[in-house]
Amino acid sequence: MPTANLFAALPAAGPDEVIETLVARGGVRIERIVSTGQASPPGFWYDQDEDEFVVLLAGAATLRFEDGRELALRPGDFVDIPAHCRHRVDATQAEPPTIWLAVFSR
Repeated sequence: MPTANLFAALPAAGPDEVIETLVARGGVRIERIVSTGQASPPGFWYDQDEDEFVVLLAGAATLRFEDGRELALRPGDFVDIPAHCRHRVDATQAEPPTIWLAVFSR
């Protein structure tokens, strides 16, 4: 049974978020996402086929939902986003990096 640390081996800042699948089995996928100032492109909305439970571990981020809700997230904050709930990332903190733990399920 391998062990690792979510805060170790962080990728260098670049133009894109870095998404790493940690576990995928039985209809569940767990990802570590590292953001360094990225945001969704103008007009882009996530519209996923899966439910997404996301926890902000470090940094800061702002999520916006199509219905107008806006969530400013700080470390420890989490949100459960149902499948097909259109949302976008309006902002992420670059330094220190924003680290997310996302759990996707069907």
